[in-house]
Amino acid sequence: MKQNYIQNTLKRTPYLFLLPAALLLLLFFFIPFFQTMIYSFQDYSTDIYNPVFGTLSNYKELYHSPVFIKSLFNTFWFLALTTPFLVVFPLFLAILINQKIRGKTLYKLIIYLPVVVSIVVVAIAFKWLYAPKGLLNYFLEIIHLPAIDWLSSPKVAMVSVALVTIFKGVGYYMMIYLASLMSVPRELYEAAEIDGASEFQKHMTVTIPHLMPTIALVSTISAISALKVFVEIYIMTKGGPLDSTKTIVYYIYERAFENLDIGLASAACVVLLVVVMIFSIINIFCFERKKYGL
Repeated sequence: MKQNYIQNTLKRTPYLFLLPAALLLLLFFFIPFFQTMIYSFQDYSTDIYNPVFGTLSNYKELYHSPVFIKSLFNTFWFLALTTPFLVVFPLFLAILINQKIRGKTLYKLIIYLPVVVSIVVVAIAFKWLYAPKGLLNYFLEIIHLPAIDWLSSPKVAMVSVALVTIFKGVGYYMMIYLASLMSVPRELYEAAEIDGASEFQKHMTVTIPHLMPTIALVSTISAISALKVFVEIYIMTKGGPLDSTKTIVYYIYERAFENLDIGLASAACVVLLVVVMIFSIINIFCFERKKYGL
């Protein structure tokens, strides 16, 4: 009897350890997810307290909304500005720092330092740098170049915000690459040297193939982060000028908390979910097809 009790307890133990995580997922993911799906089919335009359920009006309005279409385009533009750089440049830095050089611990610390600083602090600091009389324009004035409207020009504002995201994320992704580089067997590099491979050829034939799963991970994380960008936009531009930096998440924030249009904001959330899923599937097909047998 006692032995059966011990065996049953041991069988239940893993589920008891999983219970807290399951409760957190239920409270903060599954319940909000299904609520958002329900809200996306409710029309709050006539009465916020008694919405009309079972309509596709929110999705139709998004489809015909020039502001939402522009927000969608801006989101993809931000993704194109940040993700390729955050995938390639941290890899380049990781390969350099992984060499036998003096003071590489200091280099790691300096590059990683922006990661531990709050994104709000970083955005405010860059907003000061981008000011019309800020430090960047001061240096341009010294070398007799015209000042740039970093945050007030529709053509430049998104690039300025993207630089903040890149500055904040380079150190984080570099550390991910460094952790993966430590697992590359040194014998492979030695064999490549014996075959007469140059430094560039060694990294192309040994480093890149070995890091392909990590590159897929960084691509997925950076792409999803770019699609969900909000804080930088909120602190620096508020979606302006002329909606040139308004992304999907900022559009959702405006509709939900400024216009109190919960239905339309929820429909935009569903669209964002679909976009994120599409990009995740694309990353799987590009980098991890063999892993999933595709």
